[in-house]
Amino acid sequence: MNIDLHKARAYQMQHTASGYWLLVAALAGLMFLQTGCASRTPAAAPTTQTVTSSDPSRRRQDPKEIAKVRTAIAAEFIRNHQLDNAKRQLEDALKADPRSAAAYDMMGVLLQQEGSPINLKKAESYFLKALALDPDYMQAHNNYGVYLAQIGRNAEAIRQFEIAGAALGYDGRASALENLGRTALKVNNVPLATTALLKALNTDRASVIARTELVDIFLQQNRPAEARELHNDLLRLMADNLDPRTLRQGIQLAHLAGNRNQEQQYTRQLFDRYPLSDEARQVKGWLTNPTAAWR
Repeated sequence: MNIDLHKARAYQMQHTASGYWLLVAALAGLMFLQTGCASRTPAAAPTTQTVTSSDPSRRRQDPKEIAKVRTAIAAEFIRNHQLDNAKRQLEDALKADPRSAAAYDMMGVLLQQEGSPINLKKAESYFLKALALDPDYMQAHNNYGVYLAQIGRNAEAIRQFEIAGAALGYDGRASALENLGRTALKVNNVPLATTALLKALNTDRASVIARTELVDIFLQQNRPAEARELHNDLLRLMADNLDPRTLRQGIQLAHLAGNRNQEQQYTRQLFDRYPLSDEARQVKGWLTNPTAAWR
């Protein structure tokens, strides 16, 4: 799920998703939904007689396995914005295994995704139940952190991201570290953010989120060479899909390097592709007053 973790958008995820503040999912990336089982697209009737392993109603299974499969199906429904169907799957999952931490965690994600004040308030109890059942369930720590950050409880969110980000072997560790870095920036803890984002980059060498945040940090710290190196990586990773923020960073780096042609090229791309973006407004303001500091 890519989604800005701290802004409602597709994919928690940016990150995102993103996703921020939505999952990832992102959301996402929905970077917070469990995808261990194969997806299942709802249909009125099967087109073949094949019985799929992801249909818990058609085969006998251990209750824990039923809960696991239904939770994975619910995750697919959430990704496809079919929240009512996801709710039914999770209710059945919890009937099969009332101690399924994954099902409680996903129910929290579901209620958070729906977003109404009533459901947003309910979501916390499900995240807490998941963690009470399994304190080592790192996905629940990460997802609970996203929830806390969304409602502005950043200090608590940071603690949850720190736990998940320190869990070696956790598949979502890089995402947890990215979330930690972004949340630390929200509370102006730049040293913590820098450390977390560098760790995220070491964990996932293809991390666009970590590079994007670090470019701005290094620009603010007057470290253009390091910022330029990371920005060049972004150009390679994103190819022709440069977003407004990456283009704005390119304009700033080109200006610092005295590369007028490149500065104009990035500016033209930004105004042509994203004329209503915050970054376009920022650059227009800077062009009006070139001596003003970038903010």
